[in-house]
Amino acid sequence: MRHTVIFASAFATLVTASAFAADLPGKGITVQPIQSTISEESFQTLLVSRALEKLGYTVNKPSEVDYNVGYTSIASGDATFTAVNWQPLHDDMYAAAGGDKKFYREGVFVSGAAQGYLIDKKNRRAVQHHQYRSAKRSENRQNLRHQWRRKSGHDGLLAGLGLRSRDQSPE
Repeated sequence: MRHTVIFASAFATLVTASAFAADLPGKGITVQPIQSTISEESFQTLLVSRALEKLGYTVNKPSEVDYNVGYTSIASGDATFTAVNWQPLHDDMYAAAGGDKKFYREGVFVSGAAQGYLIDKKNRRAVQHHQYRSAKRSENRQNLRHQWRRKSGHDGLLAGLGLRSRDQSPE
């Protein structure tokens, strides 16, 4: 009797799951995720991909691209989503690719996180001193280059090609 009940329950579950699968919102729709080459960002992409698969979507393997290329790809329809939208760090790229007219963004995985480089307090003074000396030597030249790169998106383009500008080379 126990085996019959288990089989009947399993059969009922299978029939219900099959009927539910036919009503999934993603049935017949393929999506293309994108992410940067930073391995730590894979988790968010895989998490969203699995959720979409559970909703019936066919999810392609994530493409690894530079952030600028990623935003442009989503805006043009060549990609479907990214689970990695760092605010406020990516706000300029988001706006340049079309902003709220082209994108829908909702929710956060991590809030209150620090963006950028973090160092301990012991080494902070040494870094500040080095930055001050470096800035004094080439303040005007560096400021002009930085402003030009920021406005032109030059660094993002070079990074997408696996290159770096002379200013970005390690010291």
